Parts: sequence; structure tokens; C-alpha cells
Amino acid sequence: MGNGVCSRRQRRIFQCLLLVTVVCGMMYGGMVSYEMHKQLKRTEVMALKYQQHQESLSAQLQVYEHRSRLEKSLQKERLEHKKAKEYLVYKLEAQQSLNKEKNQHEDLKKQYYELQEQHQVQGEDHSRLVDEHKERYDKLQKAKELEISQL
Repeated sequence: MGNGVCSRRQRRIFQCLLLVTVVCGMMYGGMVSYEMHKQLKRTEVMALKYQQHQESLSAQLQVYEHRSRLEKSLQKERLEHKKAKEYLVYKLEAQQSLNKEKNQHEDLKKQYYELQEQHQVQGEDHSRLVDEHKERYDKLQKAKELEISQL
């Protein structure tokens, strides 16, 4: 019987130890669960931070890409503007050159008509002088012939 009491006592100790072990295991499991929950929360916060950072970088990238497109467009516009300006300068110079040549042509034409008029006047003067000289010559010749015939 003493053996039976010891056995009961050992069983009781064993049950207490088992109970303490289960309670400690549950406490340990609760602490591990609590720590894992805290770690999960920290991970979620970090994931949210990284997601926000990624969204921020994505927005910055979109802004950069938009700015890059705008800069390319601006460069293209500047190049087109420069070409248009060069064309206008070329066109203006060509128009000025054409006007200058036209004015020179008009001046030459005016000079030509003036010279032609002078030529005509000089031709008429020449013809008149030739006629006058011919008349004088004829008069002189008649006078000489008359003198010769009188001699």
C-alpha cells in the first residue's frame, strides 16, 4: 500500500508537472504568438512604407518621363522655329534681292529710253546739220560755178 500511495503522490506530482508544463507551454505559445503578431505588424508597416515609396518613385518617374517628353517636344519646336526663322530670313533676303534687281532693271530701262531719246535727238540734229552743210555746200558750189563761169 505504501507503494500505491507513493504512486498516487508521484502521479499527483506528475500531473502538477504536466499542468505546469502545459501552462508554461501555453504561455510560451502566447508570447511567441504575440511576438509573431508584433513582427507581422512591423512587416506590414514596412511593406506599406515600401509600397508608398514605390508609388512615390513611380510618380516621380512619370513626372520625369512627362518632363522628358516635354523637353523633347520643346527641342523639336525650337528646331522647327529656327528652321522657319531661317526660311523667313532667306525669303526676306530673296525678296530684297529681287526688289533690288527689279529696281536696277527699271533704272537701266529708264537709262536705255533716255539714251535712245538722246540718240534720236542727236540723229535729228546730225541730219539737220548734214542738210545745212549740204545746202551751204551746194550754195558754195553754185557760187564757185558762177564765179568760174564769169571768169
